[in-house]
Amino acid sequence: MIRTILFDFGNVVAFFDHDRAVRRLLRHTDRTPEELWRLLYEDNLEDRYECGQVTTDELFAVARDKGGLRCDRAEFVDAFCDIFWPNPPMAGLVPRLKGNGYRLVLASNTNAAHYERYREQFKDLLRHFDAIAVSHEAGARKPHPRFFEYAHRLAGCEKAECLFVDDLPANVAGARGFGWNAIHYTRFDTLMPELRAAGVRVD
Repeated sequence: MIRTILFDFGNVVAFFDHDRAVRRLLRHTDRTPEELWRLLYEDNLEDRYECGQVTTDELFAVARDKGGLRCDRAEFVDAFCDIFWPNPPMAGLVPRLKGNGYRLVLASNTNAAHYERYREQFKDLLRHFDAIAVSHEAGARKPHPRFFEYAHRLAGCEKAECLFVDDLPANVAGARGFGWNAIHYTRFDTLMPELRAAGVRVD
């Protein structure tokens, strides 16, 4: 029996697009979109930032010095974090699941700046979650087992009683290897029958 449901945040609970940040930052630099994208998202800077090994100040310093940014830290952080928007069906599902007695845990690969932004932006939705596991506090990103171990300490039940929902196949495979049940999220209308098949009460 499923007692705890763990949801990924990005492109599950809500949507995000890094291109939105790049477009805003381009007005502050002479670099190309491809150069800025590689700097912020393709080298190991993003990975280290999401594992809590790089601070927001350090990220800004790299973006300013290597990305040629002419904006200040506040402008950078505002643009860097302006990437999220709601997934309305999920916003309706989460409180229903909570009302049906499930423990809800957010399990997100994220960094300090993004977490601060979306925690405020989606505060009305996130209040339904009993606990939040984020990679920059766990010191590891999904699908590393250390992240799943960290999140499981917040689950409050046995592994077989957990159901994890994520949009990335590698994370779903990692969760199953850890011992959780898991669903690969692609779109909301396929999620609902999969939840029911797992024995989750959704109505």
